[in-house]
Amino acid sequence: MNMDRVIAVRNAKTIYRDGDRCVKVFNENYSKADILNEALNQARIEETGLHIPKILGVTMIEGKWAILSEFIKGKTLSQIMKEDPDHKSDYLNRFVDLQMEVQSKTCPMLNGLKEKMIRKISQADLDATTRYDLHTRLEGMPTHHKVCHGDFWPSNIIISEDDTPYIIDWSHVTQGNASADVARTYLLFWLNGDIDGAKEYLNLFCEKSGTPIQYVQQWMPIVAASQSVKGNEKEREFLLSWASVVEYH
Repeated sequence: MNMDRVIAVRNAKTIYRDGDRCVKVFNENYSKADILNEALNQARIEETGLHIPKILGVTMIEGKWAILSEFIKGKTLSQIMKEDPDHKSDYLNRFVDLQMEVQSKTCPMLNGLKEKMIRKISQADLDATTRYDLHTRLEGMPTHHKVCHGDFWPSNIIISEDDTPYIIDWSHVTQGNASADVARTYLLFWLNGDIDGAKEYLNLFCEKSGTPIQYVQQWMPIVAASQSVKGNEKEREFLLSWASVVEYH
């Protein structure tokens, strides 16, 4: 196995290319249960018919757990958007269409988004009153069963050489309300400093899906709180500032 060709380094994991395989190696202290669950969830998403890299195996390499999957040759949508900024709106249109395709699928064996958010909000560094308000709001939101990627972002989409879009990184996938997933993507645009892109993305999604912007906005403090328990200090500070505004304006 060739472990010299590093594709990406992320929190607690390193991703390598080994010929026509992608090898995601996790740090020694990474939860074994989380790794096996990620592989299982990706295998389940394969069955929906979406274009994603197929799981090829789970193994141990030098004492570390690793997930083996297909290597997709191409560029990320994020790279393409940076190389061709004049057509950003066209790429955002395609991005939204892909997200809506994901959300058109169901996968009953996935964990529930609401249940995951309940656990995360309970861990958030917020006062008890704000956590209570967020839990109450979450409880009142409609329960859906759509596939929600959980980290839908241009760098997680690879456009292959034949122009087929492949969606990668299914470690956060759940089933739940599509607008919660949209709120997550909107906040990712903000975290990356692309405020104009965030607004254009949200307007596009709501227009294409017939979703009121106000409905997605209701999810933003809930999603921000649930996401605030991970990431670096700067990200947590940003997300907690959104989570504290329970009545979004």
